Amino acid sequence: MSRRRSGMVGVWAEMRREQQRQAQAAARQARERERQARAYERQAAQDHKAEAARRTAELEARVAVLQGLLAAGCRAPAFRPDTLLRTEQVPPFDPGALARPVLMPDPGQFPAHGGGWTANGRAQAQAEARARFEQAWYAAQAAEAQRLEQLAARQRQYEQWAEGVRTEVRRHNAGVAEAARGVERGEPDAVVEYFTAALYASASWPEHFPRQLSAAYDQSARQLVLDWELPGHGVVPEAKSVRWSPGENQYRESARPAIQRRALYRETLAQSALLVLHELYAADNSGVLESVVLNGFADEPDPATGLRARHILVTVLARRSSFVHLNLAQVDAVSCLTDGLRGQLSARPDQLTAVRPDRRPQDVGNRVVTHRDDDDPDLYAMDPIAFEELVAELLRAMGMEAVTTQRSGDGGVDVVASDAAMIRGAKIVVQVKRYRNTVPPSAVRDLFGTVQSEGANKGVLVTTSSFGPGSHDFAARKPLELISGPELVDLLHRHGLRGRLGDGTPPDDDHNVLGMSWSGTVALDVCALVCRGGRVLGDDHFVFFNNPATPDGSVRALPPAAPDRASLRVAFDALPAAADRLVLVAAVDPETDPHADLAGFTDARIRLLDARSAELGVLEVSDGRPGETALVLGSFRRRDTGDWDFVLGGKGYRGGLEELVRDFGLDVE
Repeated sequence: MSRRRSGMVGVWAEMRREQQRQAQAAARQARERERQARAYERQAAQDHKAEAARRTAELEARVAVLQGLLAAGCRAPAFRPDTLLRTEQVPPFDPGALARPVLMPDPGQFPAHGGGWTANGRAQAQAEARARFEQAWYAAQAAEAQRLEQLAARQRQYEQWAEGVRTEVRRHNAGVAEAARGVERGEPDAVVEYFTAALYASASWPEHFPRQLSAAYDQSARQLVLDWELPGHGVVPEAKSVRWSPGENQYRESARPAIQRRALYRETLAQSALLVLHELYAADNSGVLESVVLNGFADEPDPATGLRARHILVTVLARRSSFVHLNLAQVDAVSCLTDGLRGQLSARPDQLTAVRPDRRPQDVGNRVVTHRDDDDPDLYAMDPIAFEELVAELLRAMGMEAVTTQRSGDGGVDVVASDAAMIRGAKIVVQVKRYRNTVPPSAVRDLFGTVQSEGANKGVLVTTSSFGPGSHDFAARKPLELISGPELVDLLHRHGLRGRLGDGTPPDDDHNVLGMSWSGTVALDVCALVCRGGRVLGDDHFVFFNNPATPDGSVRALPPAAPDRASLRVAFDALPAAADRLVLVAAVDPETDPHADLAGFTDARIRLLDARSAELGVLEVSDGRPGETALVLGSFRRRDTGDWDFVLGGKGYRGGLEELVRDFGLDVE
């Protein structure tokens, strides 16, 4: 009994020890899992910290590139014309597989088979073997002859191609040489193309910087006038650093202070302007530039309209005599631009606060050359069928079903669409017109007739140009929609499609110029107000020295040409549909002569010119009176026919321009 009891105790004890070993093993495994988890967390934390450090380093590197933009650009080699030359070297002729001759068969590859023991049998077998060999030999010879023929043909093709390449290279190099001679002669087109090439060939600009410009050359003044696109405010990182937050299990960005970001953006704009000037003068081997007028603009949505517009943020006139002696690697860019060169730099470029340029490329009088760095297709130059398909693609991107029609028998319909947002199956007929001038009202009336004849629910007229007031009046309260060129481009971009209107500026042949002159020495500001009745449409439709153009460009100030002392460009058909009058006013410039009045404003008149500066008529306006400092010269008023008539003004104001604009509904702070 005792031994049996002892055996049971041993078994029980062994079971307990096994349980303890299992418990200890489980505890060790748990501790190991905890250790691994802690190690993983430490490693993950280190990885997250490393990632945060990497992101912070990227932000710092982006800032360093902006801060060192000018210094790095000054170290780059200057542009030289010979960099445009091409070499006549072409790749050597590569015959490929045709270089390998066809292998001739070996008689040993064709042994005689069979034939038995008789002489006749053996002779017949040998004859068959030889026949097979000869057949293979003739086939190889034919293949070799074919190879040689193909090789010769390919050789001829190569020689023709190579000679074509060399001819094109020689033509290109001759063109470069002729362009260089044109630059030396100071020919405006050659000068503009050369310096455009210098800016585009530069490797000084970061990859994400835009490269879009418009330029013209004033040969008499030896002055290049340039609009150059600047980067937007987003080029300066919003974040200053990145850290990992374990508690939130996410990365947290520390915001860059707004004041610091604005200062860095202004510095970037100033450096960009100075770098453009540096590259232009460095490339001027012929000495054709006595001065450069640079207007730096940001192509950003206008806060007032949401439409993209050019906001001039930098303008400077840099003369060679004062610029080439600057040590740009050591200057403070902002101080150099504003103090050293007397340029203007927006105080709030982050808010697109514009400065007033003294001269633009279109003011020079020569052809303006425009270049872009994107591949947006020019809607003016697009194939008509491709343009119709682009409009159909836009409608599909807007959620409609759209197909283009056949070229013949379409009844004046280019695209047929249906819009589920209206009525299921509702039919929309679309006409597209690639016009440069204003679409005539007859086209809108024809569209309405097509809508009725097709039994459609709606008609849409899409154009690359614009519509006059007569078209808008006819389309009002009818199932018609008119989409102008700028609206079309905006819709394309909003829906991920591409398109532009030439160089981005409105057609320049559908406008009038109003040239104003007067006697006396009083300095005046001539302004325009786009109104409905006696109320201006808004602040941005008051054209004066701080707002040189309306948002749609239908009215803008121009530098005057003799004998005029002030000038305005007006596209009457492009004025807003809500406008029924354009009011012209003159006011004493209080900064130039704070004590002057309009007593010396006499013999005033307005010359009405067409787009080619041909005089169409002269409009007499009232003289000024003592004590008054602002005067309504007159107004153009739209009649029911769509024509514009001039009505003489004469009302004067003693409180200057501020009192006058208040009378037209504007609040002056």
